[in-house]
Amino acid sequence: MKQKPDVPIEALKRILKMLLKYPVMVLAAIASLLMTIVANIAAPQIIRWGIDAGIAKNNLQVILTCGGLMVLVALIRGLFNFGQSFFSEIVSQSIAYDIRNKFFSQTQHLDLSYYDRTPRSQLLTRINNDIEQIRVFIGATLLQIFGAAIVLFSSATILLLMNWKLALIALAIIPTSFMLLGGFFQKNTSLFTQAQRQLDYLNSILKENLLGVRAVKAFVRQETEIKRYAVANEDFRSTSIKTIYALRDTFPIIFLASNLLAVAIFGYGGLEVISHSFSIGELVAFNSYLVFIIQPIFQTTFAFQSVAQASASATRVYQVIDAEIAIKESPNAVFLQKCEGKISFENVDFRYPEVNENTLNSISFEIQPGQTVAILGTTGAGKSTLAKLIPRFYDATSGIVKVDGYDVRSLNLVSLRSHIGLISQEASLFSGTIRENIAYGIPDAPLSKVIEAAKFAQIHDFIISLPDGYDTVIGERGIGLSGGQKQRITIARILLNDYKILIVDDSLSAVDAKTGALIQEAFKVLMEQRQFTIIFLTQRINNMVNNADQIFIIDRGKLVKTSSGTELIENAILKN
Repeated sequence: MKQKPDVPIEALKRILKMLLKYPVMVLAAIASLLMTIVANIAAPQIIRWGIDAGIAKNNLQVILTCGGLMVLVALIRGLFNFGQSFFSEIVSQSIAYDIRNKFFSQTQHLDLSYYDRTPRSQLLTRINNDIEQIRVFIGATLLQIFGAAIVLFSSATILLLMNWKLALIALAIIPTSFMLLGGFFQKNTSLFTQAQRQLDYLNSILKENLLGVRAVKAFVRQETEIKRYAVANEDFRSTSIKTIYALRDTFPIIFLASNLLAVAIFGYGGLEVISHSFSIGELVAFNSYLVFIIQPIFQTTFAFQSVAQASASATRVYQVIDAEIAIKESPNAVFLQKCEGKISFENVDFRYPEVNENTLNSISFEIQPGQTVAILGTTGAGKSTLAKLIPRFYDATSGIVKVDGYDVRSLNLVSLRSHIGLISQEASLFSGTIRENIAYGIPDAPLSKVIEAAKFAQIHDFIISLPDGYDTVIGERGIGLSGGQKQRITIARILLNDYKILIVDDSLSAVDAKTGALIQEAFKVLMEQRQFTIIFLTQRINNMVNNADQIFIIDRGKLVKTSSGTELIENAILKN
């Protein structure tokens, strides 16, 4: 059972537990921090000795010795400061690496219903901005807080040993400051969470516009989109300024208290020196340690903002990592070694999550191995949804979907999907060469097989006309290619694999009539060679529909007609 953090601090605790994975580096960072603190704390005592035993008594030897010791302290401080930064950065980068891998791995296993309700921009913000906030917390803030606590305790102890009366005056600032910090943290965690949400929305607007820039220009909506982004940007700016106001309400009081404290120490300490209860060197050292009291408080104040942001970020990251995966394999899942291509639906209903009405209702049919089946219906009739139940991208709300007589919920997912090819309406291409895109499912496929698949998809002639042929690099999402070219590369990718069930989801709508006819002829030849089951999802009648063994007509999620032959289809469409 996965942990589900209810509050930000619980998510942050899970991040801190990850430090146990890197004990050597963590201990090295802590050791470096401690050596730096020792060097810092030793410096005022060296100065005190130099003033009282050297300057006050005109002892040049003591002064030179103190100078040498200060140089040594500086070298130690510089060396271990570097060590602290070096080791903490290694730990923070390693933890960020682990979280990113875990996050990305989870996104690969989340079911499609999760992506139906989660904006892509939100996921991008979490894997980039939120994980970076966590990395900064681990690499800088955590050691800063730990170091501040040690310096505060050490300095307080030394002050009490030097002059307990003066120390009590100095230490009065500590409870006041931490009361203010506690209130700050308690009140403003939700504010940082709100800022992150608004940043999510800002990124979603940006992503939508970058992807839909052609539509924006076509409908002359540039000014509207600029205003929309400006409003969201203003909301984010306002929230960010509120966080600054929150700091404004805390910092001036601490600054005022520290300045008043300095005045009190100077006055009372001066009287102690005049009465010979305190030496000048001790007063200088005391004031140096006073800085070590005030500085950690300021560091902690700044650090608390990072803690609040990291807590909110950790919560958001773990919301994805802990998201429940709806499509799960049964413990005794059957591995589908061979697939004949038989498909059956038995009284299947389907409803999308958070939707009240069914998309599919009481769907029942059977497809025999090697058959060509056409499923006709208007946009929104439920054709694509029906097809996505076969590779189990979704689970039926009720009823049973079977492949080769097995309930798909009882099959190993990898083995099931390895036998099913889906050519969707939207062509999905990746940055890389054309060959790499076609061979995406079989990366080590020989070039001859890639070319064969490209010829079947009627894209080979176009590819070899390019200067670099199959090694031509295409941009993100196939930028630079027409819709038809992208679709044919997608078809070639599917045909390269030896699937036993092939689902073609209206994928010929993006190609011209001549090319579509050639691809349909190629499908006929391919079916004769491979003997696979093929399902065409379409809105209109074509040669593949005419030659189908079975034809199903879907209307508003219901199977209203099963038949074969062009004449019967045309009559059914006229009636509907």
